[in-house]
Amino acid sequence: MEMQEDLVRHLAELRKRLILVACWFFVTMCAGLYLSPKILQYIKSSNVSTEVEWNVFSFTDGLFIYLRCAFLFAFLFTLPLLLYQTWAFVRPGLTEKEAKGTLAYVPASFALFLAGVSFSYFLVFPMMMRFMMQMNHTVGAVETYGIDKYFVFLFSVVFPLGVAFEMPIVMLFLTRLGVLTPERLTVTRKYAYVGLAVVGSCISPPDFVSHLSVTVPLIVLFELSALLSRRYAKRHYAVPVLRPDPT
Repeated sequence: MEMQEDLVRHLAELRKRLILVACWFFVTMCAGLYLSPKILQYIKSSNVSTEVEWNVFSFTDGLFIYLRCAFLFAFLFTLPLLLYQTWAFVRPGLTEKEAKGTLAYVPASFALFLAGVSFSYFLVFPMMMRFMMQMNHTVGAVETYGIDKYFVFLFSVVFPLGVAFEMPIVMLFLTRLGVLTPERLTVTRKYAYVGLAVVGSCISPPDFVSHLSVTVPLIVLFELSALLSRRYAKRHYAVPVLRPDPT
């Protein structure tokens, strides 16, 4: 009976926190709809976008673009609250030291996601656009780009790299749980390199320089994550060496 009451209480708390996140997402979505014209104007004024004429091929294209901009705005500004509410929900099951340590994950996760989005938007996306436009020129195609396809392509590049930049936080968290160890990192490094190379090739243009431009930062990010994981494991899980008593 007591277990059922605890379960009901936890579910009620989870429901309350999810409602709070949903309400904040709705508010930021409305703000995003209001700011969408300015966001679109900023995107249109970027270097690569000035080379592209945006066209609409449906009456609903403009509406969907506004909704996508608003969703992106709402997601970015809801992510910190979502991370904090997740931490607050599991907080009762943590010690004071664990709670303080895991709370630092909230701003770090948000900062890394912004870093990934910025990296993909300012570096990877323009490089991919120019490569695709050059390929279209070589076949003599007439470039007529739909605004809807433009933003679908933009989001398909920006969001995966934004998530990929969460790698340090994920690996450090798995190390704290004891799932990831320095020994396992050493064994899986070569497989991780292959996986990152595949990811880099999937989200970059099919040429060697573009592959390197995406894959190398991902590998550097993996090595930085592995370094943080090893340092944490060494600091918290190292077994002291027992020296013999000289007497």
